[in-house]
This record gives sequence, structure tokens and C-alpha cells, in this order.
Amino acid sequence: MNMRRKTTQINVGKVGVGSDFPVSVQSMTTTKTRNTDETLGQVYELANNGADIVRVTCNEIEAAESLVKICTRSPVPIVADIHFQYKLALAAIEAGVHGLRLNPGNIRNEQQIKEVAKECLNADIPIRIGVNAGSLDKDILEKYGDSVPEALVESALLEARYLEDVGFHNIKISVKHSNVPLMIESYRLLAEKVEYPLHLGVTEAGPLPGGLIKSIAGISTLLSEGIGDTIRLSLTTDPVEEAKYGRQLLEYLNLRERKSLDLIACPSCGRAEVDVIKVAGEAQEVLEKEGLPIQVAVMGCVVNGPGEARSADLGIAAGKKRGHLFIKGQVVKVVDEKDMVDALLKEGRLIAEEGIEARLAAADSDAAQIAEEDVQALLNIQGDINNFEEKTKSVIEITTNKDIEN
Repeated sequence: MNMRRKTTQINVGKVGVGSDFPVSVQSMTTTKTRNTDETLGQVYELANNGADIVRVTCNEIEAAESLVKICTRSPVPIVADIHFQYKLALAAIEAGVHGLRLNPGNIRNEQQIKEVAKECLNADIPIRIGVNAGSLDKDILEKYGDSVPEALVESALLEARYLEDVGFHNIKISVKHSNVPLMIESYRLLAEKVEYPLHLGVTEAGPLPGGLIKSIAGISTLLSEGIGDTIRLSLTTDPVEEAKYGRQLLEYLNLRERKSLDLIACPSCGRAEVDVIKVAGEAQEVLEKEGLPIQVAVMGCVVNGPGEARSADLGIAAGKKRGHLFIKGQVVKVVDEKDMVDALLKEGRLIAEEGIEARLAAADSDAAQIAEEDVQALLNIQGDINNFEEKTKSVIEITTNKDIEN
């Protein structure tokens, strides 16, 4: 990971955005904003699944009126998404939103944009300049002929200049594209030209699994280069999935503290002593329901499993019809194969309650010896794959000295 790009700092409600703060997750409601209780219900669900900021559409007077209650009762900052009517932006500000998102391709009147900026300045709330490849200003699109990165960036810089003209600098910017390489290049180009925080996303990414793959490819590439301060996975699915996947992505990149399960598993092979796919699936289901913020490993072979997954907080490796339960690579208990998932769940709960060091100290006294005996028994049957040089020599010798049928 490259060093984080230095940016200006803004606040969206209680959430700090910029290089001095953790990268935040944003999602958007799919409800009709005028339906206050329904919208609030989804906001709470998004917040409970990893969203730090939630955007809601403000496309009608009834939506703006509903924002009064939504903003007051929401557990996370609310950003109003404004399309064509600048007066709805003014109404949303009055309702108490914590930020606005303006699309330069939709509101083109310079004076209207500046009027909104002045009101945001008075209310001390930020504006996200949300450039979208699918809705570029027609003049800029005509200039470049297509939604190329240079066109997206020019649109963003023009909008930023309108805001800056009235002394407004409480800005973050996004330049989203549905084409992943063009999205990446757009953000790289923009990052060279401004110091404002950047909101990352692949627009119109689509349904699972393709939309998730595209979003992760684009967002992860930029985050690894130190570019990006907030993210959204724009998926054609329940927005709760957006929030959940976004949070998990940041955790996997060590950009946020782990709050969810991280289950790792070997891809399975001929050496596996158990159906790894089945066991891993069952383990993920029960452990996710428990909400344990730990890394858990499911390994199909006791010979190399604990060693390969020694960084995991907790794991299980199968062999000789038994499961070797290990913590940080140290075997602490040996259980029957049928009890492996239950053992993971029980030990996971104990780790959450007592901590890793306490659970290591509570290891069964004979666990390590039983585990070693299982390993040696399997090595006698399967051979030591770590001793591959000697095995390779043996294979060469066999093929040299024996007649091999074609």
C-alpha cells in the first residue's frame, strides 16, 4: 500500500473525511424518501452493516419535507442527492442534511450553483461534486467526443471553480465511470490536480457477482495507490450488501479496524481429509450470525494447515477423522470431525470473551501430542510435501529406470 494522498479535511456530520481520517463507507437508500419510516428503517440497516454515511434522493418537495425527520433521527450523517432542481438543494439544507451531492451534468446554471454553495457555506456543510460519465455536461461531452478521463476531470474542476468563486472550499469530488480502467485513470488524473478528498466508485457497476468484481478492481487499485477517502460499491442489489462489502473491503486492506468475520480457507485439493467447501460454508454461516470480528481459517489437511494459517486468530484443520483446533498456529484441542464447526463457534465465542492469550493458556494438555501423532500418521500415508526436492529426485529416478508406457 502506498502512503495516503494528502488532502484537505472536511466533516460530513460527525464523520471526518480526508487523509487525516479513516476511509469511510457510503451507500444510498432505495426507498422513496417521502416515506419517512421506511427510509429511516433502511438507513438504520445500512448503518448496522457498515455504512458511515448514507445518501438519500431529494427529488421532490415531499422528500425534502421528510428529510427534517430523517436527519434528526438518523444514526449516521445524511447526504441529499440533488438532480435538476437547485431549490430542492436549498430545501434540503434547511431540512438539516449533513451534506449535498451535486451532479455538474444536471444543474448547469452557474448562478444557481453559487447560490447553493453560499447556503452550504452558511450551514457549514460540504458539497460532493459528483461527476458521472453517463451524465456529462453536453458542451464538455461535445468537446471531447466521449466520456474520457480528461472530460470527467474538466467537469469536476469547472464545478469546483464555481464553488471556490464564492469562497466555498468544503468540497469532496468523485469522477465515476462504468469502465474500470477509465475510472481508475480519471481519479489518478484528478488526484494530480486537486487536494480535495475523493469519493471512489465504479458507477452502474451492475448486479452480483460482476458488479462487485468491477467495484473492487477499481476501488482497490486506487486505495492501494493512496488515492481515496470515501467509497461506495454501486451494486444492483440490496444496498445493505453494498455497505457490508464496502466495509469488508476496507478491513481486508487494513484500512479499517475489523468488525466482521474474515474467513479464510484452502482451495481444497487431493490431500484434503474433509470436504473443505462444505465445512467452510457451514462455518461462515454460523460465525457470521454470531458477528465475531476475528479471522478464522478452515484447512483441509493437518500436515500444513496450522502452519499455513498461523496468522489466523482461530482455525480448524482436518485429518484422521478429527479436527485440530488451533489458535495462532498452536493446536489447542482435537475434536471429532463432525464437531469441527461447533468447536469453531464455541472457541470463537471464548476468544471474544477472554482474549487470545487466555485461550492459548487454556489449551488441552495433550492436544499438541495428539496432533503430532495424526500428522506423522498422515505423512506415512501421503508423504511430506515439504520435502519436495527428495520426492522430485525419486520421481526422476523412477521415470529413468522404469519402462513408462505411453
